[in-house]
Amino acid sequence: MDIDAWVWWLIGAAALGIPLVITTMPEFGMFAVGAIAASAVAGLGFGAVSQVLVFVIVSVALVAVVRPIANRHSRQRPGLPTGIDALKGRQAVVLERVDGSGGRIKLAGEIWSARSLDGDRAYEPGQEVDVVDIEGATAIVL
Repeated sequence: MDIDAWVWWLIGAAALGIPLVITTMPEFGMFAVGAIAASAVAGLGFGAVSQVLVFVIVSVALVAVVRPIANRHSRQRPGLPTGIDALKGRQAVVLERVDGSGGRIKLAGEIWSARSLDGDRAYEPGQEVDVVDIEGATAIVL
């Protein structure tokens, strides 16, 4: 029983899909797409040299074009700030006097320990302050 070349290319593509899933390295997926393209060329009756050339050209092109785009997107910050970043810049209400050594504020419906950014400045209960940073569980206010 003789198996056609295009079937071998599809088996190769499936084999490249396994490490893609296990390692989550997208390059394996790009090589699998190159193997599928080579399978199509083999199915059209082209020779082994054409098949290998298509595999190499498609795989290298995908790595050269798609990989930089994927890296650029993975380094972008999310458009919507979450966690501590979402609290920076918000306003809070002073519950207990806040100065350079400490105090309490109500921020986003929760009570936080806080201290003044300027150690000489004090804020009295009822005043509104701006959160400029979060250090651990302490809000730094201005």
